[in-house]
Amino acid sequence: MIPTDAVIIGAGPVGLFQVFELGLLEINAHVIDSLAYPGGQCIELYPDKPIYDIPAVPVCTGKELTDSLLKQIEPFNATFHFGQEVSVVEKQDDGRFYVETSKGTKFLSKTIFIAAGVGAFQPRLLRVDGLEKFHDTQLFYRVKSPSQFAGKNLVIVGGGDSALDWALEFAKEGPNKAESVILIHRRDGFAAAPASVAKMHELCAEHEMQFIVGQVTGFAEKDDKLTGVKVTGADAVTRVVPLDALLVFFGLSPKLGPIANWGLDIERKQVNVDTEKFSTNIPGIFAVGDINTYPGKKKLILSGFHECALAAFGAAPLIFPDKQINLQYTTTSSKLHKVLGVESPVFD
Repeated sequence: MIPTDAVIIGAGPVGLFQVFELGLLEINAHVIDSLAYPGGQCIELYPDKPIYDIPAVPVCTGKELTDSLLKQIEPFNATFHFGQEVSVVEKQDDGRFYVETSKGTKFLSKTIFIAAGVGAFQPRLLRVDGLEKFHDTQLFYRVKSPSQFAGKNLVIVGGGDSALDWALEFAKEGPNKAESVILIHRRDGFAAAPASVAKMHELCAEHEMQFIVGQVTGFAEKDDKLTGVKVTGADAVTRVVPLDALLVFFGLSPKLGPIANWGLDIERKQVNVDTEKFSTNIPGIFAVGDINTYPGKKKLILSGFHECALAAFGAAPLIFPDKQINLQYTTTSSKLHKVLGVESPVFD
């Protein structure tokens, strides 16, 4: 049994920043994530995709953001438990929470912070009988290493931002350029950024890639290798489109998993919170980031960062009931400088 001040569920950007905000208040934390590494969706889905709305950072990738957050929280020595899902949460008579993971790791924590993003997210699958046998060899639902697709004949299926972004990435000149790119979507209308759609049509006109309206209804194989997909168009004609690799981007299917059974006030797969402390209906359990909902909620990383600060201050009286918690500034507070392991500046 591991005693701790706080258990953070989720090691995405918001979960990592929650470590920082708790650390400034001298609250130690253990972080649990179902993935095998930190970063959440930023690393799992778009590690190389640029992010433009992090304050004071004009542009960074998902990986760069994760690396920076990990560097920022180093002084607080948080303990990470990867590849585990929280399966049991039980409130004890003394107000603490018994927490157990799918691997049997047990905690006794004063507080819990749910920073699980959209939950245990899973890609929506392309439902074609028998196609799953090529998963992670020629069929992919995410791009972890763009270089592995360089020089290959790619078929990309989907009509959202991820499908368009990767189609454009692999069609343009550069180290990741594919031999050919064919985008398939069920209709000639997209849920992606208009600029990306316009660029895609421009590349098609220049014969740098191809767009086909239709649905994948089957596949072709030879010697246990995927050689093509059968695409049925609006004209009801089915054609075989050859390929080396098939990339499918149908979005994510959020699954709350065990969180749904903890007695929390849940609305449409999101946890209701107040906007003073971001606490849930269960005292001692807080929810930050995309997992929560409240009037005016915006699913932005920067909004999650703001929520982390208020949640930390909301939790501090539960962890240190006899301690006065004051707002201090990292610029001028010698106490915070000590916590962060930096020298206090001398001002004239």
